[in-house]
Amino acid sequence: MKVEYPQAYRFILQDDIYLLENDKAIKHPISGSTTPAEATEPQNSPVTTIETPIQQIVQSIVTTDEPVFNYLGSNNQNFLILVNYPSDQHISTNHLTALENILTRKGFALADVAILNMHNYRSIKFAAMAAFFKPTRMVIMGKDALPDGIGNLALNKPMQGKRTHVLYSFSFDEMMSSSDNKRTFWENMKIL
Repeated sequence: MKVEYPQAYRFILQDDIYLLENDKAIKHPISGSTTPAEATEPQNSPVTTIETPIQQIVQSIVTTDEPVFNYLGSNNQNFLILVNYPSDQHISTNHLTALENILTRKGFALADVAILNMHNYRSIKFAAMAAFFKPTRMVIMGKDALPDGIGNLALNKPMQGKRTHVLYSFSFDEMMSSSDNKRTFWENMKIL
């Protein structure tokens, strides 16, 4: 195939590398090993993979020092909700149902938010979270969900930061035991 504009290859190949059948039997000049297609294993030995120099480069590029967050939702609207649940991966099921009802009343879905369980990220600074999630709205549910480095926040007083509306309020456990806490939380959520 003749291509007049080599820049067009990125649209044709889409970052995948394909080997022709004749190329699969060629030894790698750098490592001296054969490609996985030619490598044969004895029947009784466990299967091993041959790591090519390209795979080594890709693995070194993938390794970063940035934190990896395991959160619930898709963060489509850059709406970050910080909770603290020591015994759950994200949030307890009955509290998630209540939170989804609140979000629906505000016109949001679970895909619009990111629910992050701070119990798993105590050592992560707020700046790293803000850089990753880029929140325009943030709700911090309970004092145990406060991230390190966020500063002093007044309870149930929504505030506008440079880029983020922040509400520090009650946890669901505190709200479930008090109707006044529920009402206060909902009044603040309406203006967030």
